[in-house]
Amino acid sequence: MIQFFNVTKVYKGDIYALKDITVKIDKGEFVFLVGPSGAGKTTFIRLLFREELPTKGQILVGGRSITRLRPKEIPFLRRNIGVVFQDFRLLPDRTVYENVAFALQVLEVPPKEIKARVEEVLARVGLSGRAHLFPHQLSGGEQQRTAIARAIVNKPRILVADEPTGNLDPVTSREIISLLVDINRLGTTVIIATHAWDIVNSLKKRVIALDKGCLVRDDREGVYGYEA
Repeated sequence: MIQFFNVTKVYKGDIYALKDITVKIDKGEFVFLVGPSGAGKTTFIRLLFREELPTKGQILVGGRSITRLRPKEIPFLRRNIGVVFQDFRLLPDRTVYENVAFALQVLEVPPKEIKARVEEVLARVGLSGRAHLFPHQLSGGEQQRTAIARAIVNKPRILVADEPTGNLDPVTSREIISLLVDINRLGTTVIIATHAWDIVNSLKKRVIALDKGCLVRDDREGVYGYEA
């Protein structure tokens, strides 16, 4: 499903964000990406959905090199990769329903299908009764659920979450992670970059650890492994 081959990313000033990373993530896996701040987690994610290009190496998604995609092909890659951010990135002047529907409208999905898919996904994330509300009327957890609904409404094969619980309280954080686990059980490959050591330790999922841009650990049933 996802393969990094000797991937290095160097920013201006000879700053190494990633150094010679080789890793494979299979279809349907649930993976925690961990490491201290500045370890390279966000760069890993940006490379995965082609927001940036590696300085060296190759990245394959579904057996195809995404580093060699032409600009017009990048949107097709991103249709298969849902992304959830720590700061939600919701459109403030649109309701929950409209925020989720927008992800389908840009793909020119027929209105009748949009309605059915948005209602289905809002029910899945527990927001059916909040569809008419605007982001400022929601709790942090509800905003994150909306962001997750938007990321999965196109039924992507891969869901990537960058610190999805970073702004949430512990109880809400566990609810959000539980939702992501449920999505994974339906066959979606899920990758979560996180500092939530307690959640990582409790779930015992695959853990890929980065430190100073290097891959330092890859455990099938891992723990966080850093100072809490």
